[in-house]
Amino acid sequence: MHSGPENTGEFTLRDWVLFVSIAGIWGSSFLLIAFALEGLEPSTITIGRVGLGALTLWGIRLLGSNRTRIDREDYPRLIALSLLWVAIPFSLFPLAQEHINSAVTGLLNGAMPIFAAVISIVLFRVAPRGAQLLGIIVGFSGIVLVSVGSAGDESSQLRGILMVLAATLCYGLAVNLAPPLQRKYGAMVLMSSVLGLATLAVIPLGFRDFGENSWELGPIASVIALGAIGTGAAYWIMSTLVGRVGAIRASFITYLIPVVSLVLGVVIRNDVVEPIALVGAILTIGGALLASRKQANG
Repeated sequence: MHSGPENTGEFTLRDWVLFVSIAGIWGSSFLLIAFALEGLEPSTITIGRVGLGALTLWGIRLLGSNRTRIDREDYPRLIALSLLWVAIPFSLFPLAQEHINSAVTGLLNGAMPIFAAVISIVLFRVAPRGAQLLGIIVGFSGIVLVSVGSAGDESSQLRGILMVLAATLCYGLAVNLAPPLQRKYGAMVLMSSVLGLATLAVIPLGFRDFGENSWELGPIASVIALGAIGTGAAYWIMSTLVGRVGAIRASFITYLIPVVSLVLGVVIRNDVVEPIALVGAILTIGGALLASRKQANG
């Protein structure tokens, strides 16, 4: 992400507040989607989330007088990121949660570092060894256990699981494509541009089922929170944290998100998660930690 001075020592109180805030915000996103689905169509949730996120980030960016423009030669990569990082996964998550609960969705989302590591290996043609290879094997074993433990005997649940895994695969691709643009423009400029383009991409989808919504206050409030706070403000907080502690240490938030989503789903919505899926989640997170380690040279 954006380069700059960073704290390489112990986290300060402010660092911990930012870290915990992001983990809580992103971990609760699946819960908010579940509440939004009680009155709104998945396509409406997507356009509300993406559009409000874009408005929030552009507002923060313009208040800071940051009017950096993206160079024309970078637009193909930017468009790809708008689809892979936002438009496709943000469309798939609400659709998936019509079939599986928020806790399971969050646990499956924990597979993102595994997919990111595998895609990185494929793109850069580096054979995994040692801890990285072990992490990939353990992580994929965990993904299988979470999927098997959550699918039951219903094809509907399997469909939801496959949608989440597809969304998570998109994230894995995006985080491998993003670094050059993050270093060139900074996270704020990049993400506001990505969200802006993604909004244009999901508008046709958003109006497809517009008349089917019930427009109840609770679901509307959930989408507002999901967009303005869970998408727009969250990326701003994340970019601030990265600038303070570095991208590698900030990325450990990824491992907390499934835990937060699990706790919130079980406590607030009484989501049921099978023991085998919990074992799988532990393996997935452990595998992700191993897979994300730098590979030794030689």
